[in-house]
Amino acid sequence: MRYSINFTPPAHDPLTLAAAQWLGRHPFSGATLDHPALRSLSLHDIAFNTALPRRSGFHGCLRPTFRLAPGTSEQELLRDLMRFAGKQRPFTLPQLEVVRIGTQFALAPVIPSQAMHLLAGAVVTEFERFRLPMPDDEMERADPGNLSAGQFANMLRWGDPYVMDEFRFHMILSGPLGQSDLCRFETALRNYFTPLLTDPVEVTNLALFVEEEPGAPLSVHSLHPLGRVSARRTA
Repeated sequence: MRYSINFTPPAHDPLTLAAAQWLGRHPFSGATLDHPALRSLSLHDIAFNTALPRRSGFHGCLRPTFRLAPGTSEQELLRDLMRFAGKQRPFTLPQLEVVRIGTQFALAPVIPSQAMHLLAGAVVTEFERFRLPMPDDEMERADPGNLSAGQFANMLRWGDPYVMDEFRFHMILSGPLGQSDLCRFETALRNYFTPLLTDPVEVTNLALFVEEEPGAPLSVHSLHPLGRVSARRTA
């Protein structure tokens, strides 16, 4: 069993539903969905090039996947996550847009979110004690030779290169694409998602995702609302 701590909108949020259809799987229920019918892309194109994020589910990663360290338990993790979330303040992300990251596409804020950056760093630090250190052979498979000095230091300290100063919040929408497909997918993704990105995205929860066994799809185990109960009721 592996866990990750992420942000994703609620199950019935229009953005969650649209992303679930695009990827072909709902991250809360695990239900398989039909991909949208788009003029510029075939269903096969979408299915093949969304296989990786379909398994991961629609989310923005804050604490990458980890196995529980000896002496910790899922019950303890859930308890601490509930307490931690209750101490955080909800906030609004800057408007999201479709962006290219290498040869992949994702949703990301038009300007970096300092609030999200601080939240992600706090999540990594707070829950480090739950993480089983990465075995040497797994670290080798992560190809550390291609990492910068800062990324390699993160890998050694936190088990993932893209945390702390290397963190960039994004919600992946595709796997790596060939050069001939980049323009087609960018146009299709912008046409599909842009109408949904006019409303602000409220960060009101942390989501615990679980991977039941190696290679299994990641799904939402539970949502943990940000802020104290009394403050949420007043709002």
